[in-house]
Amino acid sequence: MRFPGAILTIDLPSIAANWRLLSSYIGDSECGAVVKADGYGVGSAEVGRCLQRAGCSHFFVANINEGINLRKSLGINSKIYILNGVGDKGAITEFDENSLVPVLNSIDDVDLWSAHAQHKGGRSGVLCFDTGMNRLGLSPNEAIKLSDQTYHLDGIKIDFVMSHLACADEPKNGMNAKQKGLFDKIRSNFPPLRASLSNSAGIFLNTTFHYDLVRPGAALFGISSKNYSAVNLRQLVGLKAKIIQIRSVDSESSVGYGGTVNVCANSRLATVAAGYADGYLWSLGNRGYGYAAGIKVPVVGRISMDLTTFDVTKVPANQINPGDEIELISPQHTIDDLAAEAGTIGYEILTSLGARYQRRYKEVIA
Repeated sequence: MRFPGAILTIDLPSIAANWRLLSSYIGDSECGAVVKADGYGVGSAEVGRCLQRAGCSHFFVANINEGINLRKSLGINSKIYILNGVGDKGAITEFDENSLVPVLNSIDDVDLWSAHAQHKGGRSGVLCFDTGMNRLGLSPNEAIKLSDQTYHLDGIKIDFVMSHLACADEPKNGMNAKQKGLFDKIRSNFPPLRASLSNSAGIFLNTTFHYDLVRPGAALFGISSKNYSAVNLRQLVGLKAKIIQIRSVDSESSVGYGGTVNVCANSRLATVAAGYADGYLWSLGNRGYGYAAGIKVPVVGRISMDLTTFDVTKVPANQINPGDEIELISPQHTIDDLAAEAGTIGYEILTSLGARYQRRYKEVIA
């Protein structure tokens, strides 16, 4: 992009450092990485290669398209698991051609993959048990049926069994122990198998939740949670938007669509080249903040599709000019800070980052 209106920087050494930090909490368990939704919006290819160099060998994406793209970046030496399952018969050949492993979420999934595995002389798969989210995975009754009718699994080499925690970011929530107990009960009906339960927050519940493999996602990208807010995760994303125009307001008047806020006479307003089409969410209108010349400046008015206006009255006039930048995400104004202002979660902020940003990757230092 020759003339960017905003620049998104991604510090890859920080994501590698976060993965190593999380690995230090899990003893002999393995630390995988969830890099779905294009690596939480910052680039699955770049993030995947970075984590692979750091030592990660188990990667999780949502669907087969994400898996195919990630395989092109990682080569053949890492496992890539497809969380949404096989999908349909038409996708099966793509699993083989790209060395992808499906997470099997239903009896139909299991039967479809078993038929293929038997035809091909065996294939790997992962069994997912639903332990309380009612989202994806074999229900407890289906899992018991499967353990009794093992012919459904013919041809399948089970890499591990897994489930997903619903409330891991709330350590005192009884749902965590309930899910773990049900997970263990279901597993007891099968021969001893490797197991995976913990997402990012689950890592910090206690060691009994670690099993053989943990699957962090958000924490890798510097998104915090209640039960690990004190953990020194690195921030890896920075976002700066270029100032297009600065104006002094002659008299008290409103700003932006709908006239939702008035500013005083002699206020100075800076309009930057980023809006909700770029993932700077509409809900940040009159709520968001940025930093200009090191000074905190508020959003005034609604967020437009391509533009956002900040009140820069407190910034000395000689320290800010058109062409300068306002920091939207920075170490002093993190993804979690921005999410709180928008009334959402850090996941949505990251995965909403727009395609119009110029992306600059800081590479891992060998």
